[in-house]
Amino acid sequence: MTTSNQPLDQPDLTPVLEELLEPYAGTFFPTATRLESALPGSATAAPGLAPATWQVAPAPVTPPNQPVAASYPGVPPWLEKNPAPSAGQPEFSAIGSETDIPAWLAETPATPANPPGLAIPADYQDVPAWLVKDPRSSANLPDFSAIGSETDIPGWLKEITALPANPIGVVVPPSQTEKTLPPDPQTGWEGAISPRVEASGPAAPTADKGWSQVRQDFPILQDKSDGKPLVWLDNGATTQKPTAVIERLDYFYRHENSNIHRGAHNLARIATDAFEAARTSVADFLHAPSSKSIVFTRGTTEGINLVAAACRQRLRPGDEIILSYLEHHANIVPWQILCQETGAKLRIIPVNDQGELLLAEYQRLLGPRTRLVAVTQVSNAIGTITPTGEIVALAKKAGALTLVDGAQSVAHLPTDVQALGVDFFVFSGHKIYGPTGIGALYGRPEVLANLPPYQAGGNMIADVTFERTLYQPPPARFEAGTADISGAVGLGEALNYVNKLGITNISAYETSLIGPVSEILQQVNGLRLLGPTHNKAAIFSFVIDGVDNARVGEALKAEGIALRIGHHCAQPILRRLGVEQSIRATAALYNTVEEFEFLASVLKRLR
Repeated sequence: MTTSNQPLDQPDLTPVLEELLEPYAGTFFPTATRLESALPGSATAAPGLAPATWQVAPAPVTPPNQPVAASYPGVPPWLEKNPAPSAGQPEFSAIGSETDIPAWLAETPATPANPPGLAIPADYQDVPAWLVKDPRSSANLPDFSAIGSETDIPGWLKEITALPANPIGVVVPPSQTEKTLPPDPQTGWEGAISPRVEASGPAAPTADKGWSQVRQDFPILQDKSDGKPLVWLDNGATTQKPTAVIERLDYFYRHENSNIHRGAHNLARIATDAFEAARTSVADFLHAPSSKSIVFTRGTTEGINLVAAACRQRLRPGDEIILSYLEHHANIVPWQILCQETGAKLRIIPVNDQGELLLAEYQRLLGPRTRLVAVTQVSNAIGTITPTGEIVALAKKAGALTLVDGAQSVAHLPTDVQALGVDFFVFSGHKIYGPTGIGALYGRPEVLANLPPYQAGGNMIADVTFERTLYQPPPARFEAGTADISGAVGLGEALNYVNKLGITNISAYETSLIGPVSEILQQVNGLRLLGPTHNKAAIFSFVIDGVDNARVGEALKAEGIALRIGHHCAQPILRRLGVEQSIRATAALYNTVEEFEFLASVLKRLR
């Protein structure tokens, strides 16, 4: 077999290419031109590919908010806002400022849901059916908005029909609650859970079982650590999971696993139902006005960062954000970064020597430049319960937004975000017997509607072209990408479990531990409890004079006792109280006085 370096004879494809491309001249290739010369490097090109070919120039980029020339082919004229409207082309406004929100938030136009205020002709066939008509628009060129209606916002928005909950996926009719999968023989779980139907899993315990019996619902508490019975006193870091949550997660992955919202198959509907049922469970648990005010996050930290990012474009140099000395680093660092980026300032509510907030000093900090107040409801380091009701009320009088960090309170105190009047409330699922990696942000609906997206990607969009993107209304606007679906389902079941016990009952039981446990610990020579003695949660933070913390940790580990030693991501408050680290034992609904007696007995051996 011989080879040759001479090019092979090939047919002239130019006429064929020209015939194929001719119908698209002036549309997809409006600036296409004939070149009568050979392509660059034609001396070595295969015969027949030159001299005639097509060259496509890049399409011009239209600046934002500039009209597109009517003669420009291939781009619909409604893609851009007309800054000089005529009778036939009205000016289309963005969402604009809302009512009943701080003036500083309203004074900067919000990121529009359909930037930059697009008008879509009524006869344009590709407009999704769920886009709703703005009643302000003209009959000739109606405007459409991708935002749904809420309460306490401008009248013209109230007139708009709300978007369906699942506009671009499979909408499940309210009556469609049939079970499509057989029940699991071990757990009894069934599939196709309707968004407002509570899962029919294993019955959670009731308060009359006795709190010591509740421990049986947590499998890990029956295990041993280094051969010793596990004594879990690290609930401030994370809580253990009841069988109901573990089995719910197991059932989801065995029978319901699918991506959500957009699938046309049965598992997509089942998974979507379970996911949205969890959102409803969170809303009900927090006494939120609507499930649409609940945004799923990775946890408290992401919820705070979401709010901080949303406020970035609204803050100006000299604006002020108020925090307290009690904050976890997650409620300090995001605001520090925000201030560095915007020129805003942090102001800090001081505490007394017991770690209690000084409200009189807080009132003096409030002023005309106060834009946001972010405080914890319970200190994770020393257990102080803060007067969040008064803090929020005073902030509202000053025209400031409010955020409450509920990471350490949500599992221990009843929460009513509407009664509290807070704008944002954040918490983590793993602090309330749910999975790790899932949490929620509550946002007052009219405030959420006025915030720009946090991240961009799938799910948070309503419609996308290369010229513009329409965003979903909250909560989807803030949930870019594939959610932690199983995590949300597990969180929903954890809240169902807590509801069956009763959060008020749990709070009362844990409060009953504070007095006896404090007395037991103070019997240890040299042990000094940090924090207040009243208005506190069952968080016991202490130091032992003359005993190295590392030695304490090794002794407790050897006896199967799990607690936390360190700064607890709350260095400012520990330093305010004169220490760099502390030993922290935190109680939950399954802990007993006997466990703390055992803790004290081990500590006494170290003296």
